[in-house]
Amino acid sequence: MKKGKTTSAGGVVINPQGQVLIVNQRGNSWSLPKGHVDEGEDLLAAARREIFEESGVSDLRFVSELGSFERARIGKQGGEDTSEMKTLHFFLFITRQMTLCPQDKDNPEARWVELEEASALLTHPKDQAFFSGILPEVRRALSLP
Repeated sequence: MKKGKTTSAGGVVINPQGQVLIVNQRGNSWSLPKGHVDEGEDLLAAARREIFEESGVSDLRFVSELGSFERARIGKQGGEDTSEMKTLHFFLFITRQMTLCPQDKDNPEARWVELEEASALLTHPKDQAFFSGILPEVRRALSLP
């Protein structure tokens, strides 16, 4: 069954301690919170909805757009599922909300991690490369060292 191309939106969410939010998907991979854009939904609204579903964080202040990239879906056992190619759009948000409470059973865990550790914890190499590439921009936007 060929799924083809899909569009997803998500966020780089930073808390008051300067930590970033990452989420667990299906118990086998870690990523930035994101998901499919529903019909008629704009990218920013989809990002906010997905962040809430995957982490319980609803107090989100939009900072900036971070760009997009393409990659295959992460397969059920990790690795790539090339039946679905995703275009992932990311936005930078800040939050005062520290308590994490995922709403989506397919994303059972969310955690705050240090900015420097986040890239290494992300499962997909393209997620790692994207996060490493935007880190200077995130630090600038948040006035972090």
